[in-house]
Amino acid sequence: MGTYQNPVYPHYFADPFVWEHEGKYFAVGTGPVTPVTHATDKDLKPQKLGSHHFAFPLLTSNDLCHWELHGGGLKVPDWAATGEFWAPEVAYADGTFYMYYSVATRGLEHGLRVAAASQPTGPFEDVGPLLSPKAYDCPFAIDAHPFRDTDGQWYLFYSTDFLDVSQGKRAGTGLVVERLVNMTQLAGDRQIVMRANADWHLFKAQREMYGQVYDWHTLEGPCVRKHNGLYYCFYSGGCYEGQGYGVDYGVADNIMGPYSNEGCSMGARVLRTVPGKVLGPGHHSIVRGPDRETEYIVYHAWDVGMTARRMCIDKLYWTPNGPRCAGPTWTPQPTPGVTAALPG
Repeated sequence: MGTYQNPVYPHYFADPFVWEHEGKYFAVGTGPVTPVTHATDKDLKPQKLGSHHFAFPLLTSNDLCHWELHGGGLKVPDWAATGEFWAPEVAYADGTFYMYYSVATRGLEHGLRVAAASQPTGPFEDVGPLLSPKAYDCPFAIDAHPFRDTDGQWYLFYSTDFLDVSQGKRAGTGLVVERLVNMTQLAGDRQIVMRANADWHLFKAQREMYGQVYDWHTLEGPCVRKHNGLYYCFYSGGCYEGQGYGVDYGVADNIMGPYSNEGCSMGARVLRTVPGKVLGPGHHSIVRGPDRETEYIVYHAWDVGMTARRMCIDKLYWTPNGPRCAGPTWTPQPTPGVTAALPG
């Protein structure tokens, strides 16, 4: 069967989202659309390929371990050619692929938009804003995560900011959920999923935000799985540039919540830093391996020199105490095997 070793893609590739379609794996993430081993802010801007600007590197693989760059995933509208693009995710519904992402441009805060394509490799073309952040208290929304429940209803989880510090609440970025009326329209029934409630969720002390100074905490990168009738909303907490950054989760018996992450106070329970080996693992997706049974967390992590965030994979386990991960690993691991044929 052979082995693989993290990272599974040698170039800059943050916020990896991986999905399988007709026997092949696809991945999109935050980063340059040309291969580089590190990235500056300039590298993360859309790049002009031919006559169009493109954002988000899009990769393909047959086994989750060996990845090839297909090209830029999103064809960027002219008005956003100098924008800042983060954290794409893709959903497939009724023969169309939908990409959810955030963009900030022309002095505006990050807001969510959606693009569509007829093929998993795109190119995805923007079809408009998904919501107006100004409809809520804080003009900021990132990390959209589409989730289809077992009854067929789609929901969108995403991250937004909260400034309310009454009754012991912590200011910062938290998680919310809304129903999707269709793949490009939200129902407007937003519910809070989770807000930061642990010391390790601290992004930065005394951070200037919205004209005030806060001890800013962060929950971001939601990823939802339904297991044994319960909804698990995984998240990444803390500062993405810090060693305390890691993956934890909340649990609910209803998709709209309330969710509880009781037991997280001592640190991330699914993925966390291994000093000197793997730094700041997080912002992940979950996908089944070629055997169509084993689940894998696909996440980014810094190298020891913190020159780039790169894509890694490790097995996800379900234990009596909740989900856990075999990683983060940095030594050779068994290649995901095939015990059942994939279609196509």
